[in-house]
Formats: sequence, C-alpha cells, structure tokens
Amino acid sequence: MDTIFALATAHGRAGIAVVRISGDATVDAVRSLMDEVPKNRGLRKLRDSDGQLLDEALVLHFPKGRSFTGEPVVELHLHGSPAVVAAVLKWLGDNPLLRPAAAGEFTRRALENGRLDLAQVEGLADLIDAETEAQRKQAVRVFSGALGEVVERWRSALIRAAALLEATIDFADEDVPVDVTPEVRELMRMVRDEMIKESDGVRVAERLRDGFEVAIIGAPNVGKSTLLNRLAGRDVAITSEVAGTTRDVIEVRLDLDGLPVTLLDTAGLRDTDDIVEGIGVQRAKDRAHDADIRVHMMSDEFFEPHDVGSSDIFVRAKADLLDDETGAVSGKTGAGVDQLVDNIASILKNRASSVGIAMRERHRLAMTRAIAYLDAAEHGLDEGHGMTDIVAEELRSAIRAVDSLVGRVDVEQILDEIFSSFCIGK
Repeated sequence: MDTIFALATAHGRAGIAVVRISGDATVDAVRSLMDEVPKNRGLRKLRDSDGQLLDEALVLHFPKGRSFTGEPVVELHLHGSPAVVAAVLKWLGDNPLLRPAAAGEFTRRALENGRLDLAQVEGLADLIDAETEAQRKQAVRVFSGALGEVVERWRSALIRAAALLEATIDFADEDVPVDVTPEVRELMRMVRDEMIKESDGVRVAERLRDGFEVAIIGAPNVGKSTLLNRLAGRDVAITSEVAGTTRDVIEVRLDLDGLPVTLLDTAGLRDTDDIVEGIGVQRAKDRAHDADIRVHMMSDEFFEPHDVGSSDIFVRAKADLLDDETGAVSGKTGAGVDQLVDNIASILKNRASSVGIAMRERHRLAMTRAIAYLDAAEHGLDEGHGMTDIVAEELRSAIRAVDSLVGRVDVEQILDEIFSSFCIGK
C-alpha cells in the first residue's frame, strides 16, 4: 500500500504537534529529512531539501508489526507552531514516496493488518468522541477488545456445536455411541441467552454514547425555562411573565455525574389558537414522548400530566411562592434543584447499569440475526435426526452473523461509513 502521512493532533497553535507517517517506504521517505532515523526514538534536526532547518523534533520510530497500523511508522513530535507544521507538511507533500492520508486511514490499516477488530475500531471512534466519564469507560471497554473476547467465546461454542452435529452426519452409517443433542442444545442456549441480554442493552448503550434526554414539561409560565437556566448555570432560555414565550425546544448539554444528558425546555402545554405556538406545543409533545425522563412541573392552578412514563418525575413548581416547599423546585432560588438533579442522576445510573459491551445498532442487528438462526436450529433439533443437515447449516449461518460483529466476514459496505467519522490523522 501507499505510504501515507497526516497531522495526528488538532490544527492550531499548541505546545506539541504530532505528524504521523505509515507504510513500507516510511524510513526511506523521512531519511532525507534528518541525518539519521533513530532505531527507537531520539531528537533530530529536520531540514528541507536546501538544508534549511525546519524544526528540532522528537522522532519516534515503530518497526513493522510493533506500531498502531502494523506497518513501519515514524512520528514527528514538532513544536506546535502552525508555521512549523505547515513547513513540515509541505515537505512531506512534495516527497514522491508519500501521499496525504484519507480520513481514518491509519485506523483502517490497523484493521486490515489485524491490529484491531471492527468492534475495537468503533470503540476507538467512541473514545475520541467521549465527553463524559461514563462514555469514556464504555468506549475503553470496547476498544480494549472486550466485545471481541465475548464474540470469540460465542464463536467457539457454536463451532463446537456444529462440529458435534457434523460428526453425526459424517458417521451416519455407523453407530454413534453418544447422543450429541443435549450438548448441542446447551451450547446454543448459552449463546442465545447471552446474546439476548447484550442485545437488550444496546438501546441504553446508544443513549450512553449519544446522550440521555430529560424533558421539562408543564403548563405555560410554570417556570420551566427558569429551571433550565438554573440547571445550565447560565441564561440559555428567555424567561418572561408572558405565557407562551418558549415556542421551540431548547436543548442544553450537561455532564451529570459522568453521564451525558441533554435537558429539553419545551413550550407550555395548552390549547391555543396561535399557529406558531401550536407548532411549538406539538414539538414539545413529540420530544417529550421520546425523552428518557420527563420532569412534570405542576402548578396549583393547573396540571394535566402528559405521556407519563415509569421513570417520570413530578415536582411542584415555583417553590419560592409556596408556604410548604416539600416536593417543590424553584429555578429562581434553587430550592429543591439539588434533590431533583440527584433524582434524575439516580434513575439514569440505574438505567445505564444494564449496558453491556455491544453499543451500536449494527451489533444489535447482527445478534438478532444470530438469535433467529439459533431459534431455527433448535426447532430443527426438536424435529429429530432427519433435520441434522439443516440444523448444521443454521449453526453455520449463526457463526457468520457472530463473525460480522468483529469484521471477520465481508463488511465492506459499512467500513466507509465508520471511517468517515474519523479525523484525517487517525
């Protein structure tokens, strides 16, 4: 493959900038940039073709098979001046042995060279995008190969089951002293039960990756926007004594005890002849319906609960105007806000505890296919020995579905989508 290069750190002024070069021609390409390419690492003066000093850099050399991509890699740790970076990149771009890397190409080579499996690539993408501690922990689990380990256990069990069945096919004309059906059935059920548990956790895992949503809903002028501003710690929503001020859904992203949470301030729920306000009310209902938690703000004058879920929270509004603040909140004074936040965090943490290792819809669909094949295989076992060939084929199909989780089968159609989300230097 071509030898590629790219800036692996963010653009702009910084203390350090890292330029990565990967490919079989790496050492030959950078040899003319410095007096000697270090065997492992060393400080080197980088000079252009005219001998002019470009920078003094820390140079790291990773031999083939011991780098991130699996290819020979050299990293140039430059001073993070935009001018220095531009000069070095220009020199590399003029080198006929090199070409600029495409988005995610370093990671794609790591996949193609067996350094990472497909699930680890997705975990790396999530790790780069992680904003909260919970997201980081989950991404690190996947990136470290936890899903691959589980898949390997499933795969081994299903291969064992298929081998037992195929042995009975190969020796169909002989007396097989042991009935393999009980062991085959036990292996299939073990894998199926674990897959169902993992599959059920994918929806929550997606929320953990993309962010949980908490909608604040209630009647107009009940204090929703004031509460949002208090939770956000800044004025993000317009507050007014005039009912119907909020017309659209206002979103605020927060880190709530390590969990990514998006707070939604919605239009007051009421019947209205105002067309624009009516659109806002309908949007409020739609977003509230899809939210993980709805915080219902109740007023003494009016309260009509909307779309109540099992995890919803009910609070009395405008605690600053009440004689008894029990169960009430006030965005103006902060009364009851800490308790509300703790309540929300407790519900979401409990929900996040059901997250497994699989994190993406692609994973869920692959497991769903495998479960369907295993169900068909078990049905075939129930039919008797005449179905052995069909059961074995269903098991082989289940194995292929399992393999697709980590990219052991042809997954070319999804690679472009995955790597398009990576930055150029990754």
